Amino acid sequence: MATPPRTPRPAKADTPGVSAARIKLGRVFRVESKDYFLLLGTTLFLVVFGLVMVLSSSLVESNLEDGGFLVQATRQGLYALFGIPIMLIASRMPETLWMRLAWPVLVVSCALQLLVVATPLGITVGGNTNWLAIGPVQFQPSELIKVALVMWLGLIVTKKQALLGDFTHGILPILLVGGGAIGLVLLGGDLGTVIIMGAMLLGALFLIGVRLRLLVLPIFAAVIVFVVVAVSSDSRMRRLTAFFGEACTKYDIEDCWQIQHGTFALASGGIFGVGLGNSAAKWSWLPAADNDFIFAIIGEELGLIGSFVVIGLFVVLAVAFGRVLQAARSPFAKATTAAVLVWIIGQACVNIGVVLGVFPVLGVPLPLVSAGGTALLTTLFAIGIVLSVARDPEAPVRAAARLAARKARAGERLAG
Repeated sequence: MATPPRTPRPAKADTPGVSAARIKLGRVFRVESKDYFLLLGTTLFLVVFGLVMVLSSSLVESNLEDGGFLVQATRQGLYALFGIPIMLIASRMPETLWMRLAWPVLVVSCALQLLVVATPLGITVGGNTNWLAIGPVQFQPSELIKVALVMWLGLIVTKKQALLGDFTHGILPILLVGGGAIGLVLLGGDLGTVIIMGAMLLGALFLIGVRLRLLVLPIFAAVIVFVVVAVSSDSRMRRLTAFFGEACTKYDIEDCWQIQHGTFALASGGIFGVGLGNSAAKWSWLPAADNDFIFAIIGEELGLIGSFVVIGLFVVLAVAFGRVLQAARSPFAKATTAAVLVWIIGQACVNIGVVLGVFPVLGVPLPLVSAGGTALLTTLFAIGIVLSVARDPEAPVRAAARLAARKARAGERLAG
């Protein structure tokens, strides 16, 4: 007996409740813009790569200083484990939240930095007083000031959007407050961090459209401050004199030791490197092998190819920031993205330039890659703020439209 043909059932139309639920689900699992995923993916790749390199470069010093080969790498892994969720949570927050938090965070971070430079709670490391010890916890308030300046700059630019062409009423108040926060870091002697923060403030203003003629005087003043602070310290003066003179062309000069052995590490790596974990420089030959000079270990173990890959990743990160900046819809989004762009990419250029011998030793880590818990947390948090302004508000609408189109096509096929 032949089976009668089945009559296709018409597709059910969505009830308002089901449609609303699906749109809400689309908002949770929203399809963000390509710029959002480019920035997020590159950041996560650099963090994972950094964990691998910190593990490799810190084994010897970790065993000597902490009594275990994996202590420093485990600590960095824990910071990443906290930092990545913080970045993802920050990426879901609205601009209004960051603007409300801007002044409180700036005040608190400056107060903590004041504790560093004005009380016995401050800890001096490598000649710079930039660490704060509260009980068993040690961290760098200067890194928190960077994040505070990012949010605060976005807030002030939003409020003073119409005055950014006026130096007295628009630019000067920004420079006074931002310069005051940076000055607290300068009191601790951390010249490298001060240079990054100053570049972040002035560079962000330039990128959002402030005319260069309004920034010439602040740039000139910053150069004068840099020279005065540099010559006021004997150790800094020796390093600068050795770097710009002929001392670093000689072997085993104390003030050139780090630059020379960083160069030796890069040279021994060749094109393909000596292999992951096989660095000789990390055996107490290269100071700060897992931090300021981790790029030298990358060049030694992974060779010229690995070094180019790392540089390429930061180029991709810069492109991602640039695309977010170009697509930014609000003054806050533009200012915060520009500030974080100059901070992270500028600091990466300085770190790599120091290792390559282009700049004297300034003591700044390679963002997202070098060891350092406070730096990793604050950098990921700042990227989370940029991700929050890079979100595509039209994505749920497009996702709902695509879902409706697929249902319509499926209904047509069943009806046919």
